[in-house]
Amino acid sequence: MTLSKRQQQTEALLSSAGILPVVAVDTLDQARGVANALLEGGLPVIELTLRTPIAMEALATLKKELPGFAIGAGTVLTIEQIDQCVGAGADFIVTPGTPAHMAHALAAAPIPVVPGAASPTELLTLLNLGFNVCKLFPATAVGGLQMIKGLHGPVPQLKLCPTGGITEATAAEYLSQPNVVCIGGSWMVPKNWIQAGDWTSVRDTAARAAQIVKQVRGG
Repeated sequence: MTLSKRQQQTEALLSSAGILPVVAVDTLDQARGVANALLEGGLPVIELTLRTPIAMEALATLKKELPGFAIGAGTVLTIEQIDQCVGAGADFIVTPGTPAHMAHALAAAPIPVVPGAASPTELLTLLNLGFNVCKLFPATAVGGLQMIKGLHGPVPQLKLCPTGGITEATAAEYLSQPNVVCIGGSWMVPKNWIQAGDWTSVRDTAARAAQIVKQVRGG
């Protein structure tokens, strides 16, 4: 499959999600608990970050136990991790930034990818390589809505998943931008809730996030 086809898959997947919870877990029980709470709340796609030693095992476990759950591997920093994520069954890959060697490896990956960038130059470089769906990170720190609105005029074909600093209060405005395919956030999965096993709060906040998607995009 060509990169163009995989990017079409990426856009369809992220568009269907609308809001992408960015999750970090320390145990398999935490992974199971947060995943089920997000599903109950109506968010069936997550980015499970590789920030903890258990992350890769958690990804593989959730893919086996929740086959209908779309799980992206986030904070992918090396080519070796790309291969590991594919082997673990990840549905897609997300990077916080994309140096040249990573960009070429991601272009060759057999699953959808969302390469990260923080500036117009980086985004245009990725676009020229064939990536029309990119992560803008850290979104609010690099200009937030103003950056996103500014990019739409010269490069309307570029679709963004802004992540970093977005909250429940600002989610709808980000999601309503024509060049935003999805937004990433961790407000529905804060570390203290996950550590405490407060799955009710995760579920309820996920349900509100799912409602934001419906209000902005219909359905």
